[in-house]
This record gives sequence, structure tokens and C-alpha cells, in this order.
Amino acid sequence: MLYNICWRNIPTKATLRTLFEKLFLPLGMNILEAIKVRRSVRTYDGQPLSAAQASQINDAISLASSPFGGSVTIKLATVDTGGEFRPSTYGVIKGARSYLLMGLDNDVNSKLSGGFMMEQVVLRACQLGLATCWIAGTFKSKSFTDAAALPAGETLEVVSPIGQPGDRPRFMDRLMRAVASSDKRKPLGDLFFVNDFSVSLTEDGPYAMPLDMMRLAPSSTNSQPWRALVRGNQVDFYCAKDNNYSMIDMGIGLCHFALAADAQNISGAFAKNELPVPAPGNWQYVVSFIEAG
Repeated sequence: MLYNICWRNIPTKATLRTLFEKLFLPLGMNILEAIKVRRSVRTYDGQPLSAAQASQINDAISLASSPFGGSVTIKLATVDTGGEFRPSTYGVIKGARSYLLMGLDNDVNSKLSGGFMMEQVVLRACQLGLATCWIAGTFKSKSFTDAAALPAGETLEVVSPIGQPGDRPRFMDRLMRAVASSDKRKPLGDLFFVNDFSVSLTEDGPYAMPLDMMRLAPSSTNSQPWRALVRGNQVDFYCAKDNNYSMIDMGIGLCHFALAADAQNISGAFAKNELPVPAPGNWQYVVSFIEAG
């Protein structure tokens, strides 16, 4: 039995197609280009967003939507960090004045939706020439929690600086990117499979392009938790990691897949299959994409 959680059944201001057209077409950079060029940036020019930039980002926040439900709040705020912000896990964020703040409930659907929605905003920022950097669960400053002012039940799980990148990436930026393996991704065939988990997906295989865009998605410590099995006209998605941020990462990857599929005019819906194909190890089944027709 499939439980339908497709785009057309959720209360949102835009269908996926309309969302794609409003967010990505006007600036000349298509969604695939935005996915490919987005990078994490830790050094900024010290200026907050302009009023026009803030308006465009707030528009993107209001348009962001998800088929997975849950409770998610995304806000744009000016946060005074004294010029530097030192997350507990890695590196230094320097010169950022504006931040995206994401709060959510502690359930799977909220985490999937949080990643799915926030990445839409991050890709819009990329199109505007703005830099970002996903930072999950490593901030303790009261400035962030005060600025977020989240609804009851939600906790602040992710922040991202947003702004113009600094003129020259600092040595520490390059070092931390190397430490986090930010420029490394597993090959397509290590992550995605066809018909059963013994057959690796190839570059000319079914759904190869949307899955390759999923492969490029950011994830905590570059863990790349997403796995997928292509079976005919559907793709079953699994999570191969088990930490506090894996489902947020899955939401980010699923966002890339959905937007890339839409760019290829592949229509369909996400649905939950009660009897998924058993996966290797401790992989957790998450959801399936069922192509229409």
C-alpha cells in the first residue's frame, strides 16, 4: 500500500513547477547550474544583505514547501556574532552579518521537510550570487535563539550565514574544506542501484541525472547518507547513516532529486511504501518517488 504525500495534496503557494519558475528561471541560472556551483563559504565581506536581497530571500522562504509535512520554521535575521562565529565542530565563520535560521520539531517528517525547504532557499541564494554554509547543531549563542523566536515545540537545528563572500578565501577555509571532504563525493555507482543492490547505477542508467544531482547535495561532515534503488518507474530512497542530522541531509538530497527531475520534465509523487525492498546493513527505508503514467 502506498500513502500519497505528493506535491498536489499539500497546502502550498506554488506547485513544484511554479516554484521552479519563480525561484530559478528569472536570474538566468537554471537549477542544475545552481546545484553544481553551490559551495560552502565561511568568509564574508562584513556587510548585511541589502534590502533588495533580503526581500528576495524572504520571498524564497515564503515559497519553500515540502511534501513531507511536519513543522518547520525558516527565518532570515541579522545576528551580531562580534565578527566571528565559531561552531563547535569545525572552522570559523568570519564576517557574516545575516543568517538563515531553521527550527523544527524532533520528528522524521519535520527533519525531511527542513532539509527539503532550506535547500530551496540556499539554491536561490546561490542564484543571487550569495554564499551560504549549512551548519547543524553546533551553535550555542543566545543571539541565534533570540533571533529565531521559534514556535513552541520547535528547536533551532540549523543556521547558515548568507551574504557576499569575502574577496579572498582564507587559508582556514581551504583547510576546513579539506578536513570536511567538501569537494569529494562518492561515485554514482556506490550510492545508487538498479533492480537489486548488486547492480550499480551507471551514468546512462534510469534517473541517472536527478540521482547525480542528489549525489552533489551537501550533508553533515559530507556523510552522503542517501542510497536509492531504481525499480521500473519508481525510485526507493534509503538512509545509510544514523545520526541526529541524517534525515535533514536526506531532505536536502531529496530536494535536489525533485528539482532535477522536474527540470527533466519527469512528473511524479513521493509516497511511502509499506513493503520496501530489504536493503543491505542497517539502511533505513525513507520514501519512494513514483513517476506518473
